[in-house]
Amino acid sequence: MDAFALQKALAAPPACEARPIVVKLGGSVIRSPDLSTWLDAIAAAPAPIVIVPGGGALADEVRDCQQQLGFGDAAAHRMALLAMDQLAWAVAGMQPGLEVGVTEDALREIIGRGHIAVWAPYALISGRADVEASWRLTSDSLALWLAGKLGAGRCYLIKSIARKHSRVSANALAQDGIVDEAFPAMLAETGVSTVLLGRGDQQALAASLSDNAPAGAVIE
Repeated sequence: MDAFALQKALAAPPACEARPIVVKLGGSVIRSPDLSTWLDAIAAAPAPIVIVPGGGALADEVRDCQQQLGFGDAAAHRMALLAMDQLAWAVAGMQPGLEVGVTEDALREIIGRGHIAVWAPYALISGRADVEASWRLTSDSLALWLAGKLGAGRCYLIKSIARKHSRVSANALAQDGIVDEAFPAMLAETGVSTVLLGRGDQQALAASLSDNAPAGAVIE
């Protein structure tokens, strides 16, 4: 066990004794100056964590390219997944103790060693008949899907927005374009407790990950 894993192991019960927590980093967060402080809050947590990065500007480029070239949603879906893969490697390269995983078993193995897993979804998602291959379902819903598969205790959505409330409707978030259209149905399907965090909520996230304290806006 390396020094980083040993430090986390001494700070908390073994990861196998706790349900994992999924943290979705919005694409706008990844390209913001706040990314490093979000990663600091995540890295300090004793809980087993899987990070799901959005596609960010790379996924936006896929949308623009689709409009220009006219290829279908199935191809765009795969390209957007590859965008998420690329940002997974970028995020994992920013701090020690972050490792990319592509399958459920790989993610569990990483957090089982006391490290933080970063999901690169292409290998697990591309070509699946049970995951809609359209722009209706993007990285927010995929984070929930993964949380359901992993039996996660909670899913955090981190967005570059001004959070104003302690509770918020999934349908309202979808209507406002804050989450994708498929998100409300995915939330109902998985039943994973999900929380929205916005700008300036890094300390709230850190506190919540450390002692399970309430933080952010519960998505209903």
